Amino acid sequence: MRFAGSGKRGVPQLQKKNNSKKTAKTKNSADTLFSLSLRQKQIVDLVRGEGFVAIEKMARRFAVTPQTIRRDIRNLADAGMLLRHHGGAGMPSSSVENYAYQARKVLCLQEKQRIARLLARHIPDKASMFINIGTTNEEVAKELVHKNGLRVITNNLNVAAILSSNKSFEVIVAGGVVRSRDHGITGHATIDFIKQFKVDFGIIGISGIDTDGMLLDFDYREVRVAQAIIDNSRRVFLAADYTKFGRNAMVRLAHIRRVDTLFTDFTPPDEINEVLSFENVRIMVADDLPG
Repeated sequence: MRFAGSGKRGVPQLQKKNNSKKTAKTKNSADTLFSLSLRQKQIVDLVRGEGFVAIEKMARRFAVTPQTIRRDIRNLADAGMLLRHHGGAGMPSSSVENYAYQARKVLCLQEKQRIARLLARHIPDKASMFINIGTTNEEVAKELVHKNGLRVITNNLNVAAILSSNKSFEVIVAGGVVRSRDHGITGHATIDFIKQFKVDFGIIGISGIDTDGMLLDFDYREVRVAQAIIDNSRRVFLAADYTKFGRNAMVRLAHIRRVDTLFTDFTPPDEINEVLSFENVRIMVADDLPG
């Protein structure tokens, strides 16, 4: 476990974009489109359809070595057609649409598990908490299930199912509209329910962290619930893997100054790290945490 970011430093200024590089990259992407092999075209189609695909799965599907797939992914990423992730590839990020739930469950799974183990170590027995929607939070729930006497309020049916296996827990599920895609619960009834409580910890996930420290997500209904969780938690823990740094999404949740501790798997980029330092947000990195 490593600590990063401390002291009061100025918030960084945005650098001017190099338009010539952007133009060159766009031209390179267009040129590459016409020179792709059949396998590379099929890789792009596969990732577009599933959101994220693991290297091993692609190697089996195309009957080639993982090293060959990695080279294909590197070339496609250089052309701006895919995003490279640890263990696989995804589509370039959109500010209006998140990856599919099943894709997010396997995307950076090991990183999410390390984050979850680290975060769970900072939750004492017999604590009260909110846990909201997200695949990282579902991994957190799997670690918290070994605690004793927790009181958990959640708008995530997957989290509720995991934690209800511990007989010492009291798990309260918020009312509202259930989303079929991920079993999250949102709506006015959910917000009203959350507002009835004041808990020790609010454990939240996020889709993106902008370079100015703004927390971003895709669904304004989900964001409204997360805002209520922040407002009614004594301490806020944010669980986010490295792919969330600088990622775009269109709905503003809150500035990261509302967070007490960020749990992640990799030290944030300098711009974000300086914002965290300036706002005195504690950073806990799980990159060297044993499994």
